[in-house]
Amino acid sequence: NTDIDLQFNTNPNEIIKNDDGSFTVVTEDGKKVECDAVLYATGRKGKIENLNLESAGVHHENSMIPVDKYSKTNVDNIYAVGDVTDRIQLTPVALMEGHSLADTLYGGMDRPCDHEFVASTVFTNPEIGVVGYTEEEAAAKFQDIAVYKSKFRAMKHSFPGSETYSLFKLIVDSNTDKVVGCHVATDGAGEMVQGVAIAIKMGASKQDFDATIGIHPTSAEELVTMRSPSYHYKNGVKIEED
Repeated sequence: NTDIDLQFNTNPNEIIKNDDGSFTVVTEDGKKVECDAVLYATGRKGKIENLNLESAGVHHENSMIPVDKYSKTNVDNIYAVGDVTDRIQLTPVALMEGHSLADTLYGGMDRPCDHEFVASTVFTNPEIGVVGYTEEEAAAKFQDIAVYKSKFRAMKHSFPGSETYSLFKLIVDSNTDKVVGCHVATDGAGEMVQGVAIAIKMGASKQDFDATIGIHPTSAEELVTMRSPSYHYKNGVKIEED
């Protein structure tokens, strides 16, 4: 997949289809990109046009509705959940937000929404599964972290000589030993990370991971066999290992 050119924060002004079936993408800054196919991720826009929010006095920013941890808008008796609140735009998250709201309003519970350690998957080939903080987010929040990283070819790819690699990364808060991030790119990463998310949500430490016996031969055993950090962050600054 080395011919895939990922360009972040890039807005195309024009996509031209050439006579040979290829495409020329002209970006806002005038740059031209020649390619065989284009996948353009535009994001989402909230569908609020017919809600008449202004009449109710509900504040919105562009097409999204800001809410507090109980999904309450700036108007005391009006709530919003789901993608239109621009928190985490995933179906299970919207279900959690709605359930939390119902429990709080009608179930006699005090249940704010908890958006920490939500697992998600990108269904590419291989899949990408993530839960918790990215390396940059963890360094900013926890300051001192250890990053464990492993890249390898799974057995089913190494025998036939396939160039498909797997990547595993664990991010650990050095002050508490808690695993605060897990990032996996491999076959079945979504199924794998869903299980890992339970452990991380429960506050599992790196020592807990290390004490877990791996299933051999699987790619997932890498999560419990990475012993030495690839590098650290100290006071939010990356320190390479010698």
